Amino acid sequence: MKERIAISWSGGKDSGFALYKLLQKGTYIVDSLFTTITEEYSRVSMHGVRECLLEKQAESLELPLRKMYIPKECPNEVYQLRFDELLESLKKEGVTTVMFGDICLGDVKKYRESLIENHGLKAVFPLWGLDTEDLIQEFISLGFQTITTCVDTEQLSNKFLGRVLDADFMKELQAKADPCGENGEYHSFLFDGPLFKKKIDFTVGRRVEEGRFHFCDLE
Repeated sequence: MKERIAISWSGGKDSGFALYKLLQKGTYIVDSLFTTITEEYSRVSMHGVRECLLEKQAESLELPLRKMYIPKECPNEVYQLRFDELLESLKKEGVTTVMFGDICLGDVKKYRESLIENHGLKAVFPLWGLDTEDLIQEFISLGFQTITTCVDTEQLSNKFLGRVLDADFMKELQAKADPCGENGEYHSFLFDGPLFKKKIDFTVGRRVEEGRFHFCDLE
């Protein structure tokens, strides 16, 4: 009997591609997506994507969406408390495993595993250890489409903000930047590809270009 798995879902390319890889193996029953949302803004933390667009993704994926709300500038103890509550609710409903889209940040992986194991659950990382250059090339070749919604201007020029990840984007990316943005260079919103029943429609709105992190609003 297949185990039930919950998907840590940011709405971006890594969680989407990790889900794709997971589904290709066919070893789990996908229970639901779960996303961390900042209460005051109704947006995905760090990505800045509107809650309503997450709902459209879940609808197109035909999967339930669980939401974990946190306050802005959330203290770690508050985050951990709410995550613990989410994990307990998943466990009570028969979920045994949680999926994450991390690729190569060992400290992040270790932190996630410790949180999950405290609840007697397992963590899986379908993209872990894979070459990020190979991953992004495969991602694009399969027809996935994603747009950048946030750029860390200490690592990447904001000329990459609000752009679709394609061959031209990758050619222009500075040599020091990870192709998948694994060091936080950029965050994205996945709007089309093999996973979706239909493309997510949106328009590109205003840009917020203040401070270190610059955002592009999707409406």
